[in-house]
Amino acid sequence: MIYLALATILVTCTHGLVHQNPISCIRQVFPPARPLLMSSPRSSSEHQHADKEIILSSYHIRTAAGSSKVTTKRSEFLVNAAAAATALIGVLLPSGVHAADLQQPKEFIEMGTQAPAPQGEKEFVLLSNGVQIKDMRPGSGEEVVKADSQVMIQVSGRLLNLNGVSFYNTKNNNPDGFGAVPLSIRLGNGEAVPGLEAGLVGMKKGGIRRIIVPPQLAYSKYPNLEPRPMNANDQRALDSVVKNPRRDATILFDVALERFK
Repeated sequence: MIYLALATILVTCTHGLVHQNPISCIRQVFPPARPLLMSSPRSSSEHQHADKEIILSSYHIRTAAGSSKVTTKRSEFLVNAAAAATALIGVLLPSGVHAADLQQPKEFIEMGTQAPAPQGEKEFVLLSNGVQIKDMRPGSGEEVVKADSQVMIQVSGRLLNLNGVSFYNTKNNNPDGFGAVPLSIRLGNGEAVPGLEAGLVGMKKGGIRRIIVPPQLAYSKYPNLEPRPMNANDQRALDSVVKNPRRDATILFDVALERFK
């Protein structure tokens, strides 16, 4: 890595010395923390003919004030040095990466080379009504939740438009200190938002499912259905999205099914 850094600096410097002011190039590579130009007072005539002296760390570069031409011999040396440094970088760089890529953002260099997604990871399943479900844990048993089942669930609700801000969590429903009281609802009776009910169908006991509910099946159309915020702060968070037409009121529920009948 040290050799690669030195080679990169050499390419930058030699390119700048050939094509632009050499002092500007060195300043780009080694920007001074404070002015290091020390000189005694001179008359205007002396300034016109005097050389500019810049002290930069242990580097001393002198250039004539009226000189803008680089000698042919010096130019050839710098061009050859740049070519040699570029070749060195080509040897040090990993296969498939070019010296020109050093000036590009990392995302551009690695585009198309990222590792594929882990095998076996389940994707969301899109239901016909627009609800998306993903089983994080499948649960056990043969029986599954039906469209008219009575369910008892531990559930959290988050606002995707507000970077996942929580507006509901049964863990906060612990009035006697003996554990969170699950939310109990009868599916098909209009007790909970339709998107959540649709996402619960098919779950098994002990299962954990993530459910993404579009606005038209959540609080935008059914603001008074379960799960309802338990305090004023959570209600304000929900209202800030649901009552603002410029915001996406998509809801994300994480549900753990304790039991059903």
